[in-house]
Amino acid sequence: MNPERLPPSESEPEEAAPPPVSPTAEPSSGETAPAPPAAPPPERYPFWGYADVLLFAGLAIPSMFLGWAFVQGILHLFHFHFALRAAELLAEQLAGYVILFSALRLMFRVEYDRPFWRSLGWTRLGAPFLWLVIAGFATAVGVALATYIVHVPSTTNPMMELLADRGSILLLATFGVTLGPLCEELAFRGFLQPLLVRSLGATGGVLAAAVPFGLLHIPEYGNSWRHGLVIALAGAAFGCVRQVTGSTKASTVMHASYNFLFFFVLISQGRDLPHT
Repeated sequence: MNPERLPPSESEPEEAAPPPVSPTAEPSSGETAPAPPAAPPPERYPFWGYADVLLFAGLAIPSMFLGWAFVQGILHLFHFHFALRAAELLAEQLAGYVILFSALRLMFRVEYDRPFWRSLGWTRLGAPFLWLVIAGFATAVGVALATYIVHVPSTTNPMMELLADRGSILLLATFGVTLGPLCEELAFRGFLQPLLVRSLGATGGVLAAAVPFGLLHIPEYGNSWRHGLVIALAGAAFGCVRQVTGSTKASTVMHASYNFLFFFVLISQGRDLPHT
């Protein structure tokens, strides 16, 4: 056992400590400088994968069913009835969106411990607000021209039936420039597109995300593939803005402006124009 070290006596001065070494001092000959701490690897973005996208897509129909059941339950409980069919449908769709995106938010928090809004690109616009509005208007004009070029049929379909009266048009217009673009941009440009861009590159990812966006709207227009095509073109334009600015908020402003112009024409002139 080593003897316990005693404090130095008065006749034996304590050994002086070595002088501190400056962190910027050059190492002396024969000495090796300590290696700097390794920088943490950059966070992989997007941090989710295709399995999460499939889960989200699989939850879409059950969420909409639960939204329908919730609204119908409330109406039955309080013996209430909407005067407009459009109001009832929009309430059911809104309830379904709340359920679906609540599930996505729970997925981000439990599986990845990440925030919802910032993860989906809901950040500063990255471009002047007015320019985004103009881009939305220009996209609407371009889609109107494409509608003429590909001879989009003007037939009776579920969307036109909902736009049969002015009250329904106003309700759909309000939803179409607020919650509709918000939810669609979060899903397609916020959640799906970054993953496709990582796999296919910027151009391929933007175009690939626009395809299901167009397909989603086909049933609204009597299963017309031409309507789906022109709406996919609009989706590609929104995706370009999302990619350039890095902001889903920017593509949402553009999408809302796009819808606004179409609804403005419908309300002021009564023309049947496609929208998303």
